[in-house]
Amino acid sequence: MAITASGLYGLSLEKMLIDTLGISLEAEDNKVGLVLDGYTHDYDTHDFHADLTNEHAGGNYVKEALITTEVTLAAGTLTYDAADTVFDNGGSDDVTITDAMAAVVWTEVGASATDQLIGLWDFTATAASTNSTFTVEWNGSGLFTLDYTP
Repeated sequence: MAITASGLYGLSLEKMLIDTLGISLEAEDNKVGLVLDGYTHDYDTHDFHADLTNEHAGGNYVKEALITTEVTLAAGTLTYDAADTVFDNGGSDDVTITDAMAAVVWTEVGASATDQLIGLWDFTATAASTNSTFTVEWNGSGLFTLDYTP
């Protein structure tokens, strides 16, 4: 098993925090893709969509938009949240997903070589669907939270 844990891609996060990218988690178009267990993540060195390997292919699979992304601050916590992501091939409900092991989110700012990886969310077991929708249900507390109080 190559995917061992969910996490944020450090290089992209660093670039966003020191504003060397000029992009925003909330303002950019963000995409969600599915990877198979053969993808070996590296949260320290992977920063572009082009770094992904073993992305799901076939079965009418297409990357989906991450909808209603928002960053909120409350009670000493920054939260990055979004609506659940539904893979449905543009509404035709005929997507077949086999052996998806994780969802990966990235900003879509140009091309695969410039789109910044944000994070990977491990399903902990393979997930699949046959000629139906495939939904990634994000945690009700957000995709990730940062406690910014000492």
